[in-house]
Amino acid sequence: MENMTTNPDILVSGGGIAGPALAYWLRRAGFRPVVVERAPAPRPGGQTVDLRGAGRTVIERMGLLERAAELAVEQRGIALVDRRGRHTARMPTELFGGEGIVSDLEILRGDLADLLYEATAGDVEYLFDDTLTALHEDADGVHATFENAPPRRFDLVVGADGLHSVTRRLAFGPEQGHFVPLGGCTAWFTARLGPELDLDGWFLMYNAPGGLVAMARPGRLPGETKVALSFRTASAAPDRRDRAAQQRLLTEKFTGAGWESDRLLAAMADADDFFFEDLGQVRLDRYTRGRIALVGDAACCPTPLTGLGTSLALVGAHLLAGELATARGDFTTAYAAYQHRMRPYAAQAQQLPPGGMRAYAPTTSPMIALRAASMRWMTRWPLRRLMEAQAAKASDVELPDYTQVFA
Repeated sequence: MENMTTNPDILVSGGGIAGPALAYWLRRAGFRPVVVERAPAPRPGGQTVDLRGAGRTVIERMGLLERAAELAVEQRGIALVDRRGRHTARMPTELFGGEGIVSDLEILRGDLADLLYEATAGDVEYLFDDTLTALHEDADGVHATFENAPPRRFDLVVGADGLHSVTRRLAFGPEQGHFVPLGGCTAWFTARLGPELDLDGWFLMYNAPGGLVAMARPGRLPGETKVALSFRTASAAPDRRDRAAQQRLLTEKFTGAGWESDRLLAAMADADDFFFEDLGQVRLDRYTRGRIALVGDAACCPTPLTGLGTSLALVGAHLLAGELATARGDFTTAYAAYQHRMRPYAAQAQQLPPGGMRAYAPTTSPMIALRAASMRWMTRWPLRRLMEAQAAKASDVELPDYTQVFA
């Protein structure tokens, strides 16, 4: 038996979604989680994320569903547009039981992060503006070294630090062995365009030849537009810290591409939440190694194409904390149970929607027209079954009743 009773402190690396959710449940179980986060405060901004399936169930079990619904973004659904802005296909929110491409409960990532932080800040220690630099595991625990804070020992360490997880690199090895690129990049930012771009409540998506995708969707605040620009590429992306190079590349790709591309590019320079990322998945055979575990994107990022990243983060946090609480004093048993429950769910979630990147970012005009036709057909038999199967993935996991251990 691996005993945790002498030092029930658990370091959680990452203060986004999975980290605070995990800290919430660990604290409920009597552990003492410490969350370290690179940013100086909970990260603002970000796009809308889906609260669907089992992920929504976790939020409900936390008692946060009503508040999340109050913060939800109002959207009529998703619509494809041509270069003149005319709708070529629509999928309203209410289709597929509210679990279609746009779910009936979507919240800005920053709002969800704030909600989870507020639920934990009173009794969880947070180390902001800091990050891990080294982990040394021995028979009794893990010695963690930080960039700013003094070194500390923990019984367990959990990496909830995203696609480019520092914890995963320190404990599992270089990213190249775990990251599977999908051949594209994407950028997100907030634009304040006011009435210049009337979305009429729709999430608008424009495809241009060459594998370009420009998207705009309503924010929660008046005049706020959430923008995403994606493109297909086989080349290496600019350095993740070089914002100027990233924006130059986007400008080269999207200038004159049609629809509202030029207007969105003009707004990009002033965005205070600009974020650029490779499109790819994290594939691991195991989510644990020794006393170190991974959760959320650090363990099994599915890419934004699936719409299931938030569900994986919330469900993984709930399962990991629940199994640690159930097997108190024996983390090896808890980790094995977490792996057993989580891996099939993640494997399903990582299966891309029909067509994958080719459907998301078609490269020719005929393929763009076919994409619009496919969305129209998705609401009718027999293709409707494909969409229903994709929607069902969010709920395809058993969530045990951990009520007794979370007393």
